[in-house]
Amino acid sequence: MKTFAGIPAEYASADRAKVTLIPVAYDGTSTWGKGADKGPAAFLDAAENMELYDIETETEVYKQGVYLHETLEGFTTPDAMVEKVYTKVKDQYGRGKLVSLVGGEHSISIGAIRATAHYFGDVTVVQLDAHADLREEYEGTPYNHACALYEAQQTTNLIQVGIRSMDKLEAQRVDPERMFYAHELESDEYWMDKAIDLMGEKVYITIDLDAFDPSLVPATGTPEPGGLLWYETLYFLQRIITEKTMVGFDIVELCPNGDSGSQASSFLAAKLYYKILSYHFNQE
Repeated sequence: MKTFAGIPAEYASADRAKVTLIPVAYDGTSTWGKGADKGPAAFLDAAENMELYDIETETEVYKQGVYLHETLEGFTTPDAMVEKVYTKVKDQYGRGKLVSLVGGEHSISIGAIRATAHYFGDVTVVQLDAHADLREEYEGTPYNHACALYEAQQTTNLIQVGIRSMDKLEAQRVDPERMFYAHELESDEYWMDKAIDLMGEKVYITIDLDAFDPSLVPATGTPEPGGLLWYETLYFLQRIITEKTMVGFDIVELCPNGDSGSQASSFLAAKLYYKILSYHFNQE
């Protein structure tokens, strides 16, 4: 039985675990760097080489239990992928789990956010990303990775952080009060306070790894210069998790290609996932 990070089976059963991890091996609509369908496997491989004691929180969060769901894969259409993710995520919420996903391209978040909004009602979505992803449709489908947050903007309280690339039409859809552009963050020491003040109580976090500066995560499909750094991102996530109620999250757009940069990117994704869990359960 394969488990997340090789944790003992006693902490990995579907019944006992407080967390469900759903890998979604999907790369059906990406338009430049391919390979996001290989992201979940690379993430899980890196996690098996990660120390499971978190220095900052002085915890071993895996003991809360992480159930590794079977990988969702083999989709023939974007619609089928979104529907399958929606069904699985909503089912796991119904079982009382903290739901997490690893992708896969960013379109996997559409079904996950839809399920979160339908299950919890009033939800804030916090998007860490280089790209706005606010196209209504792209290349013939509303379920393209470039459309990943369009629906969320219509149905949830969407807050966007780290954005530094968009189409002109997307710029017209932006809510300026809820947009925290990457180039503005360094000059605004209160941006985290402002962002958190805009959030409701229940929060879903979606992290496109290209939110990070490409010096940290080169193995992503559409890297953009000038991104977020490691510790500022962790501090922001810690504040959200401790000041609000995180109900679910995803990490997407890991595109491994087999070189050393790919290995470092995969390990960062695994470490980021574990840090989020460590912050969440350190409150109990």
